Amino acid sequence: MTLTIEGPAGPLEALLDEPESARAAVVFAHPLPTHGGTMHTKGVFQGAKGLVRAGCAVLRFNFRGVGRSAGQFDEGPGEQDDFRAALSFMSSRYPQLPLWAAGFSFGSWVAMETGAADRRVSVLIGIGAPIAKYGFALTAESDKPKFFVHASLDEICPFKDLRVFYAKAKDPKELAVIDGANHLFEGRAMEVGEALEDLLSDFNG
Repeated sequence: MTLTIEGPAGPLEALLDEPESARAAVVFAHPLPTHGGTMHTKGVFQGAKGLVRAGCAVLRFNFRGVGRSAGQFDEGPGEQDDFRAALSFMSSRYPQLPLWAAGFSFGSWVAMETGAADRRVSVLIGIGAPIAKYGFALTAESDKPKFFVHASLDEICPFKDLRVFYAKAKDPKELAVIDGANHLFEGRAMEVGEALEDLLSDFNG
């Protein structure tokens, strides 16, 4: 379903995927706009499909200045405001469901840090998290369940950085590694969705 939601810098272009019966409402943020990231990036698309198969209603949206979303890139703060607006939309649409925050690359930083600070959010999901490029301090200290999907050969966000961060981050947490994949999971994007589905299959939060 194509939607337009109200963002702080103007309308935000969005897509909503709904399962027959939803267990959670998820907002899913895309990679860095200045490097071509959009809500249609393959890893985002496949990740959203995996979350839907796991029983989640998933909202993907374009950050300000991307696609038909109003505004211009703000290097993080504005994008976090956009994410909060998307959380408010999903919270209003599904008031009875847990609210989860998910993202890919730059979007994982936006989602996890924003979600860690937002009382409405109960689960944090990061794909290709750029640990060395951005501060994930709130995520590390959060006691909310955290799920990570990472490529073993990530050339932009090295797996060794994620491994060190993961060891220090508070429980509960789970990690799935896609062996042999690069940062964008080129040729392996379907495995992102499969990894999320597997991670969440036994999760009852």
